[in-house]
Amino acid sequence: MKKLLFSLIVIGMAVSATAQTTPISYKKRPSIGFHFQLQDVTTPALIGAGSPSSVITNNQWTKIKDLDPGMSFQYVEGLSDYVDLQVSVGAASVRYPFRAKSGIAVPSAKRLLIETDVAVNVKMLTDKYLVVPYFTIGAGASMYGGTYFATYAPIGVGLQVRLGNDNFLTTNFVHRTAMSNLATNHFTYNIGIVSPFKDRPEPVKVTPPPPPPAPEKDSDNDGLVDSKDKCPTVPGVAKYDGCPVPDTDGDGVNDENDKCPTVRGLAKYQGCPIPDTDKDGVNDEEDKCPTVSGVARYQGCPVPDSDGDGVNDEEDKCPSLAGVRENNGCPAIKQEVAKTVTDGAKKILFATGSAKLMPVSFKALAKIAKALNEDANLKLTVEGHCDNTGTDEINDPLSENRAKSVQTYLTTKGKVDAAKIMVVGFGSKQPIADNNKVKGRNANRRVELKLNY
Repeated sequence: MKKLLFSLIVIGMAVSATAQTTPISYKKRPSIGFHFQLQDVTTPALIGAGSPSSVITNNQWTKIKDLDPGMSFQYVEGLSDYVDLQVSVGAASVRYPFRAKSGIAVPSAKRLLIETDVAVNVKMLTDKYLVVPYFTIGAGASMYGGTYFATYAPIGVGLQVRLGNDNFLTTNFVHRTAMSNLATNHFTYNIGIVSPFKDRPEPVKVTPPPPPPAPEKDSDNDGLVDSKDKCPTVPGVAKYDGCPVPDTDGDGVNDENDKCPTVRGLAKYQGCPIPDTDKDGVNDEEDKCPTVSGVARYQGCPVPDSDGDGVNDEEDKCPSLAGVRENNGCPAIKQEVAKTVTDGAKKILFATGSAKLMPVSFKALAKIAKALNEDANLKLTVEGHCDNTGTDEINDPLSENRAKSVQTYLTTKGKVDAAKIMVVGFGSKQPIADNNKVKGRNANRRVELKLNY
């Protein structure tokens, strides 16, 4: 026991001595603490008879409702920024399970257990932080039922939460390790408040005596005495009453050397801003095309025209394929190709109420496939339409399936790349004739083909 106490004192003194070199001290002020505690005298005995893992596995850890409540008071004072000295006195009513070798039977009723100990709390962080973990170790003595005395060593871990003004919420788990025959291992769970009872000493402010009156002098050595110098601490010139040559725009170039004295600039441009030669709003140092007007998102260069067709990429629907402005930058579709597709669409017929192509459609579709295969960049949109006979639930999928039938024929029989063909079904929503007449309904049951790049 004496060796343990001596070790604690040495540790505290060593940490305290080290902390004296710290510029800002977070050493805890003398404080009083009040804690609610729960005593567990059962679980340690079960662990001793078995192991921690077996107690946990068999769910033998004592429940909160079966723990013995009590309270304790503490005196706490910092030995250093990281070590606090704690003196505790606590009491709880328990049935103390004396060890067999003590020769004392476990009492049949609860009696008062008083425990007092001295410990050091070694903190992982200083009190500057909101949450500080720490571990505690010390030595203590207990009195049970006013008759039995024992010694123990409290060893545990805790958590300190800063509440402000050096007030702290602390909670810890302590194993009170038996150190004498009448002692027994037991756990203590604590939670409470620690508050200082002394104010922090106010720093002593020493007011220096006023300096003697200074003789007439020229502090900045610019040739003007301070009484006549409007800028006595900054070297200047007589024409500006001892002040430096002004810098009206604050750009670091004085007005006498600044070619743009009212506009902030750079010394390398004699006080003027970085020039913008092409007046596009991007200065020459950031402009990759300083002599050609451009836009900021292209670093001062014009919007590019990748295919060189005179339509810039942001307006060109075919930016990698040279075309004409009239077709939004895409190539103009040849008249004979357009006529082949337009005339062919009129000859595409389906079985009534079905998406099955009629044989009369095959010749026209073959010509359309040939036209698509001759121009690698040409694409086709197939639009399916119905008359208003039947409901949308029938017509919408039917129109799309008819468009897909055309796509399937062109890709399988005509060997057209499927990626070049897009299909869409409009049902009966886009009639081109009167659905109240047979001729009109026939016209509305159609496939439209649209070429594009």
